[in-house]
Amino acid sequence: MSHFSVRFDRREGPPEAPVRVLAPSGELDAHTAPDFEAALQACLDDGDARLVVDGAGLDYVSSAGLGVFMAFVEPARTAGGDLKIAALPDRVFEVFDLLGFPTVFDMAPTVEAAVGAFDAR
Repeated sequence: MSHFSVRFDRREGPPEAPVRVLAPSGELDAHTAPDFEAALQACLDDGDARLVVDGAGLDYVSSAGLGVFMAFVEPARTAGGDLKIAALPDRVFEVFDLLGFPTVFDMAPTVEAAVGAFDAR
């Protein structure tokens, strides 16, 4: 079974719209994608649509994991926020880049840059 976990953090932003940071770690694959999906859905259910995924702890992302990102970008945007991806390890970023994710998602080198990008709008 794949090792996977998700930590949550809330970063300061305007009082009416803080940024929720999710930090998955381990392997995001077909077995663990439902856990990541549940974490993202919990954020939206809590009214948090400004989301940053801190990918620094990801060792691997399969097509099932990539599908979770795709499934939540539009709901986040429809709710007035966005889903930004930050700090991916080079080997994981290469997969995202190869599949064109940088044309759909804001990709940032650090969590701080991704959080700051919300205020730059």
